[in-house]
Amino acid sequence: MTITNTASRYGTVTKTFHWLTALLILTAIPLGAIANRLPYETNEQLAFKAQLFSYHKTLGVLIFLVAGARVLWAVTQTKPGNLHPDRKAEAFLAGLVHWLLYISLIAVPLTGWVHHAATTGFAPLLLPIGQDLPLVPKDEGVSELFASLHWIWSKIMIGAILLHVAGALKHLFVDKDSTLARMWFGNRSMPEVPAHSPERIAPLAAVAIYLAATGAGAATGMFSHDQAQPAEPALAEVVSDWVVEDGAIDITVTQLGSPVTGRFADWTAAISFDPDATGTMGSVTTTIAISSLTLGSVTDQAMGSDFFDAGAHPTAEFMADITAVNATFIADGSLTIKGNTVPVSLPFTLEIIDNTAQMVGQLTLDRRDFNIGQSMGDETNLGFTVDVAVNLVATRATQ
Repeated sequence: MTITNTASRYGTVTKTFHWLTALLILTAIPLGAIANRLPYETNEQLAFKAQLFSYHKTLGVLIFLVAGARVLWAVTQTKPGNLHPDRKAEAFLAGLVHWLLYISLIAVPLTGWVHHAATTGFAPLLLPIGQDLPLVPKDEGVSELFASLHWIWSKIMIGAILLHVAGALKHLFVDKDSTLARMWFGNRSMPEVPAHSPERIAPLAAVAIYLAATGAGAATGMFSHDQAQPAEPALAEVVSDWVVEDGAIDITVTQLGSPVTGRFADWTAAISFDPDATGTMGSVTTTIAISSLTLGSVTDQAMGSDFFDAGAHPTAEFMADITAVNATFIADGSLTIKGNTVPVSLPFTLEIIDNTAQMVGQLTLDRRDFNIGQSMGDETNLGFTVDVAVNLVATRATQ
């Protein structure tokens, strides 16, 4: 049994790569399919779903690494010749299936990996390599694009695997030849075959199939991700002494032990403030469109009835008076989320230059105070605390 390939048989290294890849793929695909269909309404269900997805993603990364090593090894090796060189159509189909598999082994796990790296939250990789990838931004558009590519291309991979298995079974039971035997371990004698002829049309056809499938997915709207979401409320314009020019309201939760940061894209703030006043210096009323939140891979879950319940409670409201204690300003009032009103104090810093003010503040909330995540009775899957960071730049309205 040789380590390297010969003109009539595959070597031990190639065989090991082949069967190791097969084992990884035939484990990863069912894990992903099962995990995708599992409910996640309770703490236990979410934990189990996330665990299976973590296994699926981790196996995907291993498949990518093994496939990369396999490709590097293959380019240094002789490829055994065709046992039936006279069967031109069959040889072309076999070559096409092999090239589809070669592309799939790189493209499918890579798109899944990029999808994971571009988002935050839910089902971390179980490898000591971190959750990010170089040059891949944390961007939901990028994440959704590669999630779609992963779904489309995985279907090509599954089809190619089925054809590959069907072809192997045909050679074993119908042709009764040595096709499967020369990819298995042992020292069986193998028939002499003509040298392998380079394939030119098959790889081009495989690429064309990938392009056609991707184009079909785009034509059917798979990349648009116009999923049904709670209607985003049209927030009324506010009259304010200070007009917000720029700003952000971010929240950070701890999901499965890892921080997940999200942002509300749509909110208004009516601010009255006199920096020369004593005692109460002004007030603020902030209205937030709940459905404008993006929260990584758990955005859809956050909109559900057990969490923000955006359909029934489309907005949150913060109302507070502004005072100052030494150099620290405090917005002391109440926050209403999901119909629950809780006293809240937001400390913040304020820098005013001419008629422009820059404010930075942060506080920590407890989700249980607002009946958010009631099914998550402990912090196994979702932490109790929610960190809120607010920053804005506002200009004094012209009188």
